Amino acid sequence: IYYIMSLRDFGTQGQEVKPKFMSRAKQWTEEIENLYRFQQAGYRDEIEYKQVKQVDGVDRWPDTGYVKKLQRRDNTFYYYSRKRECEEKEVQKVKVYAY
Repeated sequence: IYYIMSLRDFGTQGQEVKPKFMSRAKQWTEEIENLYRFQQAGYRDEIEYKQVKQVDGVDRWPDTGYVKKLQRRDNTFYYYSRKRECEEKEVQKVKVYAY
């Protein structure tokens, strides 16, 4: 079992948090869908996104909870659908980090 944690779980503000372990996704879940979206935008996960962009929250679709919009490192934006975007053939490419 792998756990994805938010920055508040670490009690650190502005301190860089590094993953201790990485594995690949085996099957699609809502968590994997969101990781896919962060990785498409150039980030490991929500923790790295919040560290780099210095934001408290991420824009999400209210009905699904999926990530709605992310700002890339070059300051352009990715906008995502409220429906699943991570196709079955992409699932095994998603990296799951443990802290």
